[in-house]
Amino acid sequence: MNAAVEARRSSQEAVGPAFTQERMLQMRGKTRDMVNQIGAAVKPGMVEEDAVELAKDLLACNDMLRGWHDVVVRFGRNTVKTFGDPSEPGVVLGENDIVSVDIGPVWEDWEGDAGDTFVFGNDPRMLKCAADARQLFHIVRRQWQSTGMSGKELYDFADAETRRLGWKLNLDLSGHRLSDFPHAAIFNGSMAEIDFKPSPLLWILEMHIRHPSGAFGAFFEDMLLDDSYFAV
Repeated sequence: MNAAVEARRSSQEAVGPAFTQERMLQMRGKTRDMVNQIGAAVKPGMVEEDAVELAKDLLACNDMLRGWHDVVVRFGRNTVKTFGDPSEPGVVLGENDIVSVDIGPVWEDWEGDAGDTFVFGNDPRMLKCAADARQLFHIVRRQWQSTGMSGKELYDFADAETRRLGWKLNLDLSGHRLSDFPHAAIFNGSMAEIDFKPSPLLWILEMHIRHPSGAFGAFFEDMLLDDSYFAV
């Protein structure tokens, strides 16, 4: 790594005074648990806006005082939308349907970030889309673990793997920093911008894939860590 790249890495991977590995991993576990609680609480017949409020209530009951990004729950055709796009209002969750959840809570001084997709009913395309989003996360994560690929190279690889599986990758959601709050004071760009290998514990790897026709999508994200942190 040349001096200029090393300087960027040092700057973009800096942490704040409250950062500890133990607390970041605790926040990771708590955030993933909350995503699963939200997914379990959502039921067919709900309107998407009510599911967002339910998710916020669950987070508040679990001592989340603020989030570093909005609580996002998407139903059906809204699951193709990228993070900043507003949902189509009034979408009701069907018996055979798909839901994506993305939360970025802050507990005390530490940020969490996690997302997953939940399928209701037995639509085989939706089930495959959700499973492939998780599979892609691990394919790309293992590529990171076994190579010296930069963030940009990892997302180029992810795009090719997504197309191989028959989906489209949303590159507007292409990974980001995480730290003691706020990471944006250190680096507010995407992982796909960086020209060095991202370090463990400091980055969120995101996979947002879409059906080729735009009918629905699936989302999965978690902290960039090696195999020992995953039961896969």
